[in-house]
Formats: sequence, structure tokens, C-alpha cells
Amino acid sequence: MGKLLALCAGLVAGLPLQAAAACSAGSGPTLNPLIELYTSEGCSSCPPADRWLAELKAGPAVPLALHVDYWDYIGWRDRFADARFSARQREVARRTGGRVIYTPQVVLDGRDFRAWSRPDTVMQGIGQAAAKPARARISLSAEEKSAGNWSLRLEGDVAQRQGRAAAYLAVFENGLETEVRAGENAGARLRHSNVVREWFGPVAIATDGRFAYSRELKRADIDYRKAGLAAFIEDPDTGEVLQALALPFCPG
Repeated sequence: MGKLLALCAGLVAGLPLQAAAACSAGSGPTLNPLIELYTSEGCSSCPPADRWLAELKAGPAVPLALHVDYWDYIGWRDRFADARFSARQREVARRTGGRVIYTPQVVLDGRDFRAWSRPDTVMQGIGQAAAKPARARISLSAEEKSAGNWSLRLEGDVAQRQGRAAAYLAVFENGLETEVRAGENAGARLRHSNVVREWFGPVAIATDGRFAYSRELKRADIDYRKAGLAAFIEDPDTGEVLQALALPFCPG
């Protein structure tokens, strides 16, 4: 669709990466929708949603799997869980008037999307969101300094608008597997895609709408051939996504 101007071919959801020395990408004039899956290895109803995300033909959308920690108490500690993702899910519920949080939950551009299991409805939802003009611009770059050592860069600007804006940067990884030995999924071999392994933000946005953020990433436990960067800008009060972007790592 011409939305992603990338210098490195690769993946958003499960596609193989191509080797390159460095990579960068910039967003286009229309919106790349953000899809968030709130999931847990300790939740017996989550594996179908995990498979759905892995198989999703997301098009311009940016899918992320955020593993929550509130199911860890029932017998299995999810190694990908992060309390910040549980807090983010609670904030989604607060904004949308929900009284409870649950898994699996799919959020499309800041709103609960319960129709995720119906393919036609999913593609319609993505298509409608992707038809909107972007209200922000994002540029991403990743440069490999040495094995497992990367220099990350996020920058962009937000169009003039009323309300606040916040930027986030995430590192996600595909092709992950876990042998679950306890809890509701005991005995199962779970496979995950687009799992958020690192989460940075909110990134400060200047009064003129511009923002820039640099970060050194040193993680030897990530397979960068199956990993990527994702960034998005949202209105923290409404949850509206102003733009999103994904970029695969390009290990040499």
C-alpha cells in the first residue's frame, strides 16, 4: 500500500527477515493501525488468540502481543509478562468505560475489538482505520553495532491538534515457543508472534510537535533475525492512534 518506506525487507508478523547492514523506515500519509493483543501463557483461552495473531494478514497494521502478569499467580509465571502491560490494559478499560480486564483482549486503535475472531470483520476494521489520514509522522532506524548490540532511533512530528500526544517504542520478537509445565496450559507447547520484549516510553513531545529518542539495546536473548521495532503515537486521553510503524531488524 505504499505506507512503509523501508530500506530493509522483512516481517511484521512471521515473515522471514533478509540480512542487511542497517535498516530504516518512514511512515506514509495514511494511518497504519495499531493492533494490541493482551494475552498470557497462564490463560487457557489465550492460545487461539496467539495463533490468530501469528496468522493475521495485517497489511499496513502494526500488531503487538503484550503479555500481562495478573495470571502468574495461578501456577505458571509467563516469562514475557510485564506489569506495565497490565497497567496499560487497565487504562484502556478506564477510557472505554469497562469495569474489568480480561484475556485474550484485542484492541484496535485504542478501542476494544471483540470481533477479532471473525476474519471479514477484522479486515474491515483494519481497512477502515487504514483509510484515515495520519495525524503524525514517524521515522525509525536500527543499526547493529555488534552481536546483540543495536543503536535505535525514533523521531517524527505530530500535526497541529488539540489534546495531548505520547510516543512509544517497542522491540518485538516472532517465532517464540514455551513448554508450559503448570497452570491452565500445563503440558502445552505455546507458540508466540509479535511478543513485546522491550518497551520504551512515553517519549516526550515538544510544544512544536516534534520528538526524537535514541536508545542503545543490548539483549543477547533476542533472535534479531525474527525481531523488529514498532513505534506508535497516541492521544493518552482518548487512546486514538495518530500513527504507527513497524521495522524488522537487519542483522548482518
